[in-house]
Amino acid sequence: MNVSSLSQNGSLRPYRDSYQSAVTKNVIVIALGLIINYINGMLIHTFRKHQMFYTTPRYILFIHLVVNDMIQLTTTITLYVSSYVFYKINASVCLVIVSFAVFTTSNTPFNLAVMAVECYIAICFPLRHVEFCTIKTTYILFSWIWFMSSIDIFPDIFLLIATEPRELFLSTVICSRDNLFRHPVSLKKQEVLHTIYLVGIWIVLFYTYLHIFFVAKAAKSSSGDAKKARNTILLHAFQLLLCMLTYVYHSILRLLLSLFPSSFTHITFASYIFVQILPRLISPIVYGLRDQKFRQKLKKYLLCTICLKL
Repeated sequence: MNVSSLSQNGSLRPYRDSYQSAVTKNVIVIALGLIINYINGMLIHTFRKHQMFYTTPRYILFIHLVVNDMIQLTTTITLYVSSYVFYKINASVCLVIVSFAVFTTSNTPFNLAVMAVECYIAICFPLRHVEFCTIKTTYILFSWIWFMSSIDIFPDIFLLIATEPRELFLSTVICSRDNLFRHPVSLKKQEVLHTIYLVGIWIVLFYTYLHIFFVAKAAKSSSGDAKKARNTILLHAFQLLLCMLTYVYHSILRLLLSLFPSSFTHITFASYIFVQILPRLISPIVYGLRDQKFRQKLKKYLLCTICLKL
């Protein structure tokens, strides 16, 4: 059983589902993707229509996460569906899609960590929040997020081009990260880098949560903002827990397959839903629905859309 041929970015496996099972899984994946992307599209529309949002670093960070999630969902669902429809695709096309999938998947934990730090500054250093959290700082942080994510994929691309024959890029492959980046250096780099990311991001999250928790506890009932920020960090923690599963994906998968060896395709499907789709469903809830200002504007556009359809 070749577990290493599986990719957490959405593409499938050497084992095949029955026709009915394949159709059911693809319908579920596509339906969830369309629903989440529709909600995210409404969030982006709401953001663009109100200056108060795109001049506020908190909302800019949020909408960056939303756009990133839309790209991530689109690429991973494309990989998932193509693995059933085509089974194998051109290696060069696969490289492009996998690169976007890895990039955007890596972006999410960093974006959530930055948003947690913004909450921490707003609650623990309210007088310096305007000084630290500026539009300029926000865009600098975007550059940092994309740079950190690029470390996860660009070295693998360069190593692939340098070590693999040209014929590979003209051939067809089962499209997954592990099928493309097979060099031992890439595999070791990925293992070490994901461990560093996992530890570093969770340290940031725990540090910010504990400080906000103590501020909320000291303020008691007089600080609703502190309590709301504490709950937001908890939602970030749950979302991050799901996102960070991609860093320990293969270890968990091997454990599950050793316990349930006859359920290979069902385990990989459930893993894909939990690791790739569910975290993107939480993003609209954290800010789009829990944030009072955003919720009021979003409800207006949703109601208008429903009325127009009726």
